[in-house]
Amino acid sequence: MSSKIGRPEANPSATLADGSAPRLASTVYDQLREIITDSNLVVNRRLPSEARLAELCGASRPVVRQALAQLRNDGMIVSRKGSGSYVTQPPVTGVSTLAPVSSIADVQRCFEFRIGIEPAAAALAARQWTPADIDRIDTALATLEMSILAGKLGTTEDADLHDAIARATHNPYHIGVQAQMRPHVSTGMNITRALTLEHSLMWLQLVQDEHVAVVRAIRNRDDHSAFKLMDAHIRAAQNRMFKGMGNVPDLR
Repeated sequence: MSSKIGRPEANPSATLADGSAPRLASTVYDQLREIITDSNLVVNRRLPSEARLAELCGASRPVVRQALAQLRNDGMIVSRKGSGSYVTQPPVTGVSTLAPVSSIADVQRCFEFRIGIEPAAAALAARQWTPADIDRIDTALATLEMSILAGKLGTTEDADLHDAIARATHNPYHIGVQAQMRPHVSTGMNITRALTLEHSLMWLQLVQDEHVAVVRAIRNRDDHSAFKLMDAHIRAAQNRMFKGMGNVPDLR
């Protein structure tokens, strides 16, 4: 069992009634995925007890319970009455072999990949979300808005929103791919915003308007619009980046 699990930066006694609980449960969810991966738990292997998981994660049992419920919703574990929780689908880790972004051409390829993946994730999220998912998405959207209003670039907060949308699919492949893509996506965001600093405030608000439209479609369970709006958002991000550079590289 890995002993390197980072503890949440919140009061371990937080309960589901505490306003910090959704954020804490999200952190514990990530920690439980790490436990499954680091411990090489295979299908049908039993997870540690709820009390032990609470100790490992430095969180209350109600928060651990909420994180376990999310893992069940995502199809990664199943609960057996009187026996505990068992792994049904380990977290997707194979895409961790993606080559690091090391050139502008790599960023362009990353955009192309995202166009093929994220619109479908947004559409699936529109069909699959639970109230907890919408709370997570709304929190990420509001946090990003505060970052923009504070004059920050909001790269981390932007990536958090895209992660929250992927998690709302309840599909471990979308969740896994999004998680493993995150460093590559963040690199693209940083480059885009560095290249467009002279337009940063205006363009950041444009980006946020696009996010708001995507989230609205997801909340309305309008999968067709969610797909179209996410596709348009990523293509617009691509265009903003290469407009800042002057052109889009030809990779053929």
